[in-house]
Amino acid sequence: MCGIVGYIGFREAWPIVLKGLKRLEYRGYDSAGIALIDDQNLNIYKKAGKVKELEDFAAEKNLSGSIGMGHTRWATHGAPSDRNSHPHTSQDGQLSIIHNGIIENYATLKEELISRGHSFNSDTDTEVLIHLIEDIYKNNEVDLSEAVRLALKEVTGAYAIVVMDEKNPNQLIAARKGSPMVIGVGQGEYFIASDATPIVEYTKNVIYLNDNEIAFLKRDELEIKHLDNVVQTPYIQELELKLEMLEKGGYEHFMLKEIYEQPRSIRDCMRGRIYPEEGKVQLGGLKEFTDKLKNIDRIIIVACGTSWHAGLVGEYLIEEYARIPVEVEYASEFRYRNPIITEKDVVIAISQSGETADTMAAIEMAKEKGATIFGICNVVGASIPRITHAGVYTHAGPEIGVASTKAFTAQVTVLTLMAFYMAQQKGTITNSKLTELLTELDCIPDKIHAALQSNDIIKEVSAKIKDASNCLFLGRGSGFPVALEGALKLKEISYIHAEGYPAAEMKHGPIALIDEEMPVVFIATKNSSYEKVISNIQEVKARKGQVIAIVTEGDVEVKKMVDYCIEIPDASEAFLPLLATIPLQLLSYHIAVMRGCNVDQPRNLAKSVTVE
Repeated sequence: MCGIVGYIGFREAWPIVLKGLKRLEYRGYDSAGIALIDDQNLNIYKKAGKVKELEDFAAEKNLSGSIGMGHTRWATHGAPSDRNSHPHTSQDGQLSIIHNGIIENYATLKEELISRGHSFNSDTDTEVLIHLIEDIYKNNEVDLSEAVRLALKEVTGAYAIVVMDEKNPNQLIAARKGSPMVIGVGQGEYFIASDATPIVEYTKNVIYLNDNEIAFLKRDELEIKHLDNVVQTPYIQELELKLEMLEKGGYEHFMLKEIYEQPRSIRDCMRGRIYPEEGKVQLGGLKEFTDKLKNIDRIIIVACGTSWHAGLVGEYLIEEYARIPVEVEYASEFRYRNPIITEKDVVIAISQSGETADTMAAIEMAKEKGATIFGICNVVGASIPRITHAGVYTHAGPEIGVASTKAFTAQVTVLTLMAFYMAQQKGTITNSKLTELLTELDCIPDKIHAALQSNDIIKEVSAKIKDASNCLFLGRGSGFPVALEGALKLKEISYIHAEGYPAAEMKHGPIALIDEEMPVVFIATKNSSYEKVISNIQEVKARKGQVIAIVTEGDVEVKKMVDYCIEIPDASEAFLPLLATIPLQLLSYHIAVMRGCNVDQPRNLAKSVTVE
């Protein structure tokens, strides 16, 4: 959600900031803007729409200056429009701000500022913040850095901000609370961004700001303070991200590239963690909690969206192999009731970005109640890995497409490893069984590669059902969360209404929707519920529904009764979610492309939901 880029140094800022905004387009947005300071003037250009529209709008204008900042906005307060786009300015036009997050007490602050003579040009909470900074700056005889600090102590909510001063073109001020921000460290220059993607081209050295920290940046100087005015010692780390990971690599869309990256991303996720010949799983991030894992009463998994679906798969696996009770909760609901949590519980928080606001809030609540928190995250240095007690990175590499693909299978892979690791520690699995499972898991990347060979068939099926208005996805056991994920992918990028259900629940309502216009996708692989799923398929066919079945390679029984059949390699039930998900991702992708949808940047969506 929203994107921030800032630069101060010896180069021209415009091309760096503009390219940075393009790198952040995957986060989701509806308007864009850039502020620059030349020798003496603050110049702001902003437009509703895409970054390209901003680029065209500013093409003939003054774009000089070696200090600048840019923003892509995902609307919260105020509709998408030129006037609500960032950057926003103070009343006198001297100060400018860009902001990710939400200022929850903006209405009270705005009312007070209006009483002091301030007037506003937008509907945003962000403009209120820059006016508050201006008011403190002018009326309290403090410098701008202190005015920003004092203003932030008055606001409630989440923010990542950058502030510029027309009268001081040698300083940027940045701060964060509950919204990510990273600073790139160069030679005589600094970069600011919401994540590392705009920075990696220029430097590998970065500092991840912590909550309640303010950074004061000059061309040759950086100081970081806590909101309580205590100077902090920054920790500089080296980025693992590579520039080529951020390019499409010949694919038409990032989503398609990321679907095809899954054999590699899953292999990377397992590397150094499984030893099939020894029947052993090793998770260094959890090693110091071995005793805890042997004695826990319950695991609670908290997540949102696709990560929640991965959590449901984790529930099946952990209960099956480690014999530990598991509850899977939407983080957004979990945090707003009064759940019973004790020090004997382990909470597993799952987030691709590591910045999901509801998941972070759920973590903090669970920590207060004494639970041990494990994180599953893809982004090194993100907030969730830093606020959890321990965890496991997925190592999927950057995921640019808004609709999650390789992040889902990487999360499922980590949860599979965690289930086997816990079973290993608790002694609920024999060494021979674990060896058998790990040997098969080691082959899953190759089986996913084989599943991708069905792309042409899936494309043909997509052409047949692309004009549907509704679609059902049905599965049993661990096929149910796969059905949920398949439905989510389709609705996210093609805008077809789709729902996932347990196959047996179809008779309890959804069957009323089925007619000859309704495609129904079944997860119908050969597993413990195979015969039951066949019965459900017959019920749909009896009502003239169009059936697309994901089946085990070589299946002839299902093939005889359905309209379209997509085969995946044979595998144990434990690994069904990893394989069955692949054709559903491709199905959604091709349908969306055929419908003319923006696959990588679907409407209204953001990659990382950093506001509540």
